[in-house]
Amino acid sequence: MNTEKVAQRIRTFMETKGVSTDDLAARTGLTPTMIESIRSENIYPSLGPLLKIARALGVRLGTFLDDQISHDPLVIRKADRHEDLGMLRSTNTSVSLKFHSLGRGKTDRHMEPFFIELLPESGRNHPLSSHEGEEFIVVISGQVEVVYGQEQYVLNEGDSIYYNSIVPHDVCCKGSEKASMYAVLYIPE
Repeated sequence: MNTEKVAQRIRTFMETKGVSTDDLAARTGLTPTMIESIRSENIYPSLGPLLKIARALGVRLGTFLDDQISHDPLVIRKADRHEDLGMLRSTNTSVSLKFHSLGRGKTDRHMEPFFIELLPESGRNHPLSSHEGEEFIVVISGQVEVVYGQEQYVLNEGDSIYYNSIVPHDVCCKGSEKASMYAVLYIPE
């Protein structure tokens, strides 16, 4: 899934539901400028803003990522897994996080499972985000830094963390080597 498809789906839901940029900004707490940048494909939004937009539009986060409908059980083979979303820390920079949705296609899901590759670029800036719900992370390789409120945690291979995502947080690569992790987000409806 590329930014163009995510932006198109956001535009479509905004039009269908009659939500203006200013309305969406007021519902999400994001600036109208950020909403317009996302809608016009100028930036790769992080999960925090995407979650806020999804909730404000009354849809699941997966609605922006899903391309097809599947049946139970949903099996995603490693060989078939592909990058759904690459995220930048800011415009004019390289991708710092690569998200691979592990729930894409299961339309009745209540969790958002991801395999995430964290590139060293992700550790250069710590923009905190917050949203309703919970997150669970297990580090597969490398080192991952989690900023949670005023605290910082460095996680190594096999370490995990479970937290309330309403607290401002950021997850990034620690060091100069790429890291990878599995993450599950729960967003209450």
